[in-house]
Amino acid sequence: MYVTVLVLGATGWWLLLGREGSPSALARATGVSDADLHTVTGWVLAALVAVGAVAGARGWRTFWRESVRFRRGDGAWFWRWPAAVLTGRFGRHEGRFDPGQRVANLVLVATLLALVVTGVGLAIVSGGPAFVWLVRVHRWSTYALTPVVVGHVIIAAGVLPGYRGVWRAMHLGGRLRTTDAQRVWPGWTERQERRRRR
Repeated sequence: MYVTVLVLGATGWWLLLGREGSPSALARATGVSDADLHTVTGWVLAALVAVGAVAGARGWRTFWRESVRFRRGDGAWFWRWPAAVLTGRFGRHEGRFDPGQRVANLVLVATLLALVVTGVGLAIVSGGPAFVWLVRVHRWSTYALTPVVVGHVIIAAGVLPGYRGVWRAMHLGGRLRTTDAQRVWPGWTERQERRRRR
């Protein structure tokens, strides 16, 4: 799914910046215009979202439960976060997701859903006031989503010292060194270790 989001982000920003008449590297590589590539990839994302919503219903419940649960101490975690991305000394939290992940999860889901719904609307509606509103919501959702995706990519790339090793969990099906898990997700790691000992 994240490949479709990256393609949509690249082609969407290319078009938003008024470059439609000048093919991007993706358009040249595929032989498809940026507008058509954006539209086709948008339909692929819409299909993936629909299948994921049905096939992953149980996982979605856990995801939502863990993402909307904010706890005492989350503010302190955010206070320490800027230094922690460099030092690895994150504040303690008890959730499966750290407080930053929880905010990112909610922004990602809300904006991706808004983009999918408005994208489908833009493909169906050809003009009028509805089209104008769909364009506005689509554009503002893009503005909200872009910094979260960029931050996610930076963390996933492992270039921030505090997040070294976390890319394994993102790209290798959740596999992660225990020391990295203890550093970034201390409460969750302790619960997992207690369950294994039983």
